[in-house]
Amino acid sequence: MATEMEAQSVGAEDGFTQVTRKGGRRAKKRQAEQLSPAGEGEDAGRMDTEEARPAKRPVFPPLSGDAFLGGKEETRKISVPANRYTPLKENWLKIFTPIVEHLGLQIRFNLKSRNVEIRTCKETKDVSALTKAADFVKAFILGFQVEDALALIRLDDLFLESFEITDVKPLKGDHLSRAIGRIAGKGGKTKFTIENVTRTRIVLADVKVHILGSFQNIKMARTAICNLILGNSSFFLWCFLWKEKNRNLGTQSRFAHAFRIRVMLKMAGRNSRVHKCGPRKKSRNIFARIPSVCLLEKSKGLLGSIA
Repeated sequence: MATEMEAQSVGAEDGFTQVTRKGGRRAKKRQAEQLSPAGEGEDAGRMDTEEARPAKRPVFPPLSGDAFLGGKEETRKISVPANRYTPLKENWLKIFTPIVEHLGLQIRFNLKSRNVEIRTCKETKDVSALTKAADFVKAFILGFQVEDALALIRLDDLFLESFEITDVKPLKGDHLSRAIGRIAGKGGKTKFTIENVTRTRIVLADVKVHILGSFQNIKMARTAICNLILGNSSFFLWCFLWKEKNRNLGTQSRFAHAFRIRVMLKMAGRNSRVHKCGPRKKSRNIFARIPSVCLLEKSKGLLGSIA
């Protein structure tokens, strides 16, 4: 050890510098600090610590509607078919008032291009106002009432969905007419039932079906309408709606239970009949195997209490 120390001291006296192992960034940084003066090192360290401090979170004042849009005007155009000219003219004030007063937009009907044009202005405060107004006008043009379409402006979780009957099943001629009749029902009874149970609004325009409501309700109404298109009767529709409604609520009401027993009695009575041409074919209905006497005894107390 003594000889090694003497050799190093002799090398330093001769003017040789000690060779160090090549390192990474830390070694180079340490070497630069050793070569630099003490004062400069302190200043550099102080500057490094000052730059390393996180900057304060910027606070920006709220922007107006004009600043949101960047000073540019945005426009939406909705084409109007010929069969909606008269309803649009009669309900123009009901459409004009919420768009101009509540949303702060400008609206006009272009007679040459037959379009309803909506654009933003300096009074527009909400960025989504233009989209809401366009959906509102589009819903009215599709056939919804003004009062129902206004919900698109007031609520945020409502949507529009459109599809054609031929998208579900390629029907033609009388088969297509019967499918439309099954959806509408006698006097619109089936369509009103679907609307009331699913809390949606439905427009049936020839082969097109338009549904207005929330996402989950639209899904339920669409499934019910598709079942009718595929050929299911209104009885199966009522059973489906009853099941879906109870599934969403998580409970089974007394009225729903009484309705189910009435349906079971009705089906049991139908299956027990014998036609003049011979016995009826064997039914695949599960209620046909239950005797009507047992069902009647079971439902006496419940139906009597509800009545």
